[in-house]
Amino acid sequence: MLRPLKLEELRMSDRFSRDNAIGKVLLNWWQGLADDRASRAVLRRAGNTTAVVLSAPYQHLFRRLSAAGWKEDGASPANDRLAAAIGLLVHVEQDGPLSPAKAMSHKASGEEQPAVSELRFMRLLESDSPDSLLTGLRRVLPLMEQRVDVIELVNDVLFWGDKVKKKWAYDYEWPART
Repeated sequence: MLRPLKLEELRMSDRFSRDNAIGKVLLNWWQGLADDRASRAVLRRAGNTTAVVLSAPYQHLFRRLSAAGWKEDGASPANDRLAAAIGLLVHVEQDGPLSPAKAMSHKASGEEQPAVSELRFMRLLESDSPDSLLTGLRRVLPLMEQRVDVIELVNDVLFWGDKVKKKWAYDYEWPART
């Protein structure tokens, strides 16, 4: 089960934003993936958080994030969540304004159903480990034609728990029952 992180393990000040140093490092790295096909390929093949952590591209990014102020060291639960987030970012093509749940529920033009079905969304909310969250989100990201807010995705994975699940449940635009 994905246990809630204790305050000392991950502080709210560790949240990524477009304005703080760690957020800027992360966004620059993610934008650079377009030109770094080798790193992107390595991380796309990583099937779980351990494979992500053991990859050179993740370790290079982790060192840059640490230099920018990421306070977690070694094998902390926060770093497993960071690895899951990094493993997901290689599957995001465009940064955009929509939260992950809003992007999942967005309907493509002319479509009646959301990009991610209600059932699949509910299964995703049941994710109880960084690996199951990584696997579930990797499967739905290609279905989402809309852009997703990269920073919000990372923060949601880092702070995954009841609070984020409830936020997603409210953000998802549930299909009307007929």
